[in-house]
Amino acid sequence: MASSELTQSSALSVSQLTLLIKETLENGFDALWVRGEVSNVSRPRSGHIYLSLKDEGAQISAVIWRGVAQRLPFEVKDGMEVLCGGGIDVYPPHGKYQLVVRAIEPCGVGALQLALKRLYERLAAQGLFAAERKRPLPPFPRRVAFVTSPTGAAIRDFLEVARRRWPRGEVLIIPARVQGAGAAEEIAAGIAMANCLPTPPDVLVVGRGGGSLEDLWCFNEEIVVRAIAASKIPVVSAVGHEIDVTLSDLAADVRALTPSEAAERIFPSTEEVRAAVESVGRRMASLMSARLEAARMRLSTLVQHRAFRRPFEAVQDRGREVDDLDARLLRSVRRRRTQSYDALQAVALRLESLSPLAVFARGYSQTTRHDNGQIVQQFSQVQPGDQIATRLAQGRLISRVEEIHAE
Repeated sequence: MASSELTQSSALSVSQLTLLIKETLENGFDALWVRGEVSNVSRPRSGHIYLSLKDEGAQISAVIWRGVAQRLPFEVKDGMEVLCGGGIDVYPPHGKYQLVVRAIEPCGVGALQLALKRLYERLAAQGLFAAERKRPLPPFPRRVAFVTSPTGAAIRDFLEVARRRWPRGEVLIIPARVQGAGAAEEIAAGIAMANCLPTPPDVLVVGRGGGSLEDLWCFNEEIVVRAIAASKIPVVSAVGHEIDVTLSDLAADVRALTPSEAAERIFPSTEEVRAAVESVGRRMASLMSARLEAARMRLSTLVQHRAFRRPFEAVQDRGREVDDLDARLLRSVRRRRTQSYDALQAVALRLESLSPLAVFARGYSQTTRHDNGQIVQQFSQVQPGDQIATRLAQGRLISRVEEIHAE
């Protein structure tokens, strides 16, 4: 009875019990990792993410506060299997406990790889990796810029191959960190600097030696990918990792597996160029010889032509043709002259037969008024006392009208 009274007298309130449980759970499970399947995802306007983690036998509520949710590189969806890091939190008003997630990543696919996939899909939709954007490299570059670490093995390998293949080429090193915090910004700045040079290079190389996915992550940063896509200079990506393909490889005009391969793809081989020039020279000499031989044979054929064996024959033939034409012309002129003369004679005879003088010669005359020269055809045209002129075959008579007799 006394023991029961002591127990009752020391009874805890609900709040006291909940606070005790809260302190016990939160202190005992402050940092832990929990694996489970996501379900019941909820996103209120506050920006927090509420969800449940479950497996075959149990489930637990979880929350991702807004500050953490905004930095997630992937979208939390129902059905995903995830690994959550955080601690247990008790919410006294409901008397429930939940997992406060401070870190989360998908199981099977790392967070970096998932973030890389999402960024790739977004940039690909904008056309940054389109094949039609790719530009060819110049066949004989005079100046090449390389954005990389000046102390790394990548630039040493690149320079060694460049000196061996094309010694007259000029290489400009633009220093930039290629790993760690701030590396992406320095690489993007180096690309922009190369494009702003007074004498821009013919080719721009961006790269480093090999490394893990984390080491090469700066070449997957959006700022670097966009800088490569915006470059006016053809870009070669030389991130020395043959297995993983970075987004810089996809955005560049040419991808090289290593810096050494980049130098081989950019610079022509002096020996190969010399061999090509010699081959072209031999082909030109062969073609020239063939053309000379063809010209010689043609000349030989022309020499045997009749025009060369009897060069004056054609001139003499043309001279005879000219003489024949001249004789035909003279005969034609004479014939036309005779025809014209005969026609003129006929016209003259006709004119003579129609001439008034011939009529006068036969005894006829022409009478006109003396004052105005009007031909008198009727007696009514003159009056007694008018003077008239009479035209004879030889000479003219002036007389006066004395009388008029109408008949």
